[in-house]
Amino acid sequence: MSTTPITCAMPEAYTLVEESELRQRAWTARRALGDRAVILGHHYQKDEVMEFADITGDSYLLAQRGAAATAAELIVFLGVYFMAESADVLAAPHQRVVLPDLGAGCHLAECADIFTVRDAWAQLTQALPGKRIIPLTYMNSGADLKAFVGEHGGAVCTSGNAQRAFRWAFSEGDAVFFFPDEHLGRNTGVQIGLEADAGRVWNPRLAELGGIAPNELAETPLILWKGFCNVHTAFTTAQVADARAQDPATIVIVHPECPRDVVAAADEDGSTEFIIRRCQELPEGSRIVIGTDWNLVNRLAHRHPDKHIFCLNEHICPCVTMNRITLPKLTWCLESLAAGEIVNTVKVEDEMARWARVALDRMLALA
Repeated sequence: MSTTPITCAMPEAYTLVEESELRQRAWTARRALGDRAVILGHHYQKDEVMEFADITGDSYLLAQRGAAATAAELIVFLGVYFMAESADVLAAPHQRVVLPDLGAGCHLAECADIFTVRDAWAQLTQALPGKRIIPLTYMNSGADLKAFVGEHGGAVCTSGNAQRAFRWAFSEGDAVFFFPDEHLGRNTGVQIGLEADAGRVWNPRLAELGGIAPNELAETPLILWKGFCNVHTAFTTAQVADARAQDPATIVIVHPECPRDVVAAADEDGSTEFIIRRCQELPEGSRIVIGTDWNLVNRLAHRHPDKHIFCLNEHICPCVTMNRITLPKLTWCLESLAAGEIVNTVKVEDEMARWARVALDRMLALA
């Protein structure tokens, strides 16, 4: 376990309350908490809970802003567990991080665990004696993996600063070991000048060197963990072609967690913050088709009625685990906190937090 959660179950009665009453009760509890609490909302959350967010953003920005809100002793995170962990790593000693549903996870983050990563690292260092390998982990990973890279000379990166982190890692060593997202790793490699086929994929299900031939492992500059986001890998080049067939002037923007061929087919790619910014910058009347989480795309479409904004796959299902935080759960959480009952806290163990902070600080130093 990378964290020590204190778990409470939401009473079933909350599921029987009308939405209007839940909203009223949630706002009453929120006002009662006042400056004692700050609510952080990730871009991919539902509108029904994002209404209550004091600060919105990507996972790392939110963790930073939560820690900066030093008047708040409670950080309520509308997101998933790895985000809450990062918030706790960066939080001040007097702050406690609360996640309204501890089951809110991330398929991508769960593609790599500390045991298989340690095994892979042991094989890599044995197979490549004398070669300096720099481990990088994506922000979408557990605190234990962040601590691992911190302890082994590596860093964390986000989709927004991955290129900077990769360049730093290559300046520090001979090869980069990136996990858990194969696609972000490959796309970033291309962006910094590597060939699309330069990276080799380490499959943790295969016992011997992750299925990579020894000669190929010795030659590759980039070792990519076999992991993926089940939302972003649902986008295809056929969908890009269909969007352009409907209107050749369409601007297709996708997240770099999408497969390489989709990113290559799109007009632009970038982080959630990049996508939000581009929707603001593009002129009135633009037709923008976006390959990322439906909740964010839908919110952008409502925010920019002067533009025509659509999801690249209109039939895509929002991330199930990202959407586990609902209005009933948030209302219960806020009412519990207002009554003095601290529920669903996320606490990273001290030694793990120390090394994870090292990895996060290295990322900050790259800015």
